[in-house]
Amino acid sequence: MSRLPSAKSYTYFGTRSPKNEAAGWPHPTQPRERGRLILRVFRSAGLHQPENRWGGAAPRRLPCSHVGRVVEAVVPARLGVGFRWLLASSWTSNLGDGIAIAAGPLLVASQTGDPLLVAMAALLQWLPPLLFGLFAGALADRMDRRLIVVTVDLIRTAVVVALCLTIVTDSISIAVVLGCLFLLGTAEVFADNSSATLLPMLVHRDDLAIGNARMTMGLVTINQLAGPPLGAAMFAAGMVWPFVGQAVCVLLGAILVSRVVLPPHGRARDERGRMRHDIAEGVRWAWRHPAVRTLLLTIATFNITFGAAWSVLVLYATQRLGLGAIGFGLLTTVSAVGGLLGTAAYGWITRRVSLGNIMRIGLIIETLTHLALALTTSAYVAMAIFFVFGAHAFIWGTTSITVRQRAVPSSLQGRVGSVNQVAVYSGLVVGSGVGGLIAREWGVTAPFWFAFVGSAVFVVLIWRQLRHIAHADAAAAPADA
Repeated sequence: MSRLPSAKSYTYFGTRSPKNEAAGWPHPTQPRERGRLILRVFRSAGLHQPENRWGGAAPRRLPCSHVGRVVEAVVPARLGVGFRWLLASSWTSNLGDGIAIAAGPLLVASQTGDPLLVAMAALLQWLPPLLFGLFAGALADRMDRRLIVVTVDLIRTAVVVALCLTIVTDSISIAVVLGCLFLLGTAEVFADNSSATLLPMLVHRDDLAIGNARMTMGLVTINQLAGPPLGAAMFAAGMVWPFVGQAVCVLLGAILVSRVVLPPHGRARDERGRMRHDIAEGVRWAWRHPAVRTLLLTIATFNITFGAAWSVLVLYATQRLGLGAIGFGLLTTVSAVGGLLGTAAYGWITRRVSLGNIMRIGLIIETLTHLALALTTSAYVAMAIFFVFGAHAFIWGTTSITVRQRAVPSSLQGRVGSVNQVAVYSGLVVGSGVGGLIAREWGVTAPFWFAFVGSAVFVVLIWRQLRHIAHADAAAAPADA
């Protein structure tokens, strides 16, 4: 005999039934009562699940529930579906860019042995942010940001496909390679600037830290760890293959980001002023905001000292530490592994330490890193230093992005982000030049001594100003007008 109650007593859920009320069933016209009614039916049939400690039904364990827990840990559901699409796009594009990190220099070296042309390849990747960064930021605040990212990624795909065709048809030359590098570098300025404005539009400001941590995790693990060795292996298999892989990844990234749904943004055509006025407005806002101004000055200065030391890193590794090509590669790998540690610990750290104090500690770590590298001659000690520095670089970089995104209104995210981008690359360009000149005159450790002294002096001067960052951490971004 069936344990289910008579079908007549619960067949019509949406109407009042005297028979139902006489049987003790609740009025089912409200969703909550309807759910309780269904639960009573299942309980009476012996099909209900055991109750949890809150009195509700405990969820059934699915065979693949551990997969869901991993996904929830990496990409919490509270961040939203839009963030998951954005993260998937970012990680996919990072794989393509990571492949190119190794394959690009190998392609340049296969076409020329001229040191000037090899240096020109690096310059052409740093030059576009300085030339077009502010314009890209103003454009991101005027137009549909998702459309900009998709369009630019399609342009990048077309450039890489054209490069592949020149390789396949044996019409490749150093001029073609340098031209493609400049076009790709220019496109990335617009893509990176607009992409950075999407995250604050998708997640709550309190979740920006974890969102940025997940985005940067892809940069460390995929772009820096997995991508370069894969690119080198693909180049060894055939010159064209890494660039085919890059084109596929960038195209897939464009498709994934196109699924992101953004709230209304941008300005109507009749509300737009001149581009020059928009750029000036962004620069003025950044300079007048204490926390953002402090952040920009810190980034520019520390990129000068960092660029000075790291510009001669390959010479430091070979001449000072006695490492070969493999050993030099291990230094960067160890640094990336340190970044993974920073990824794992970032959420724990931000729950216990304010962003302002994280930045203070990070500046001290970076200053002492330069001192330690200037003193040591041991490759093992240097690798330990690089491990710590890798964790610091991830934590500090993620924190600086989070501070800026929390402080800046949505309507200015693109322009202020572009000012930050110019500060980064101008510091690197100046620092690289200074480091090369110092190393030529006083040896490969001299840039590290310069970096230590310069960083220490700046930390002393800027220490009290870092309180602005702590205050900005507690305050919400101003509302858009």
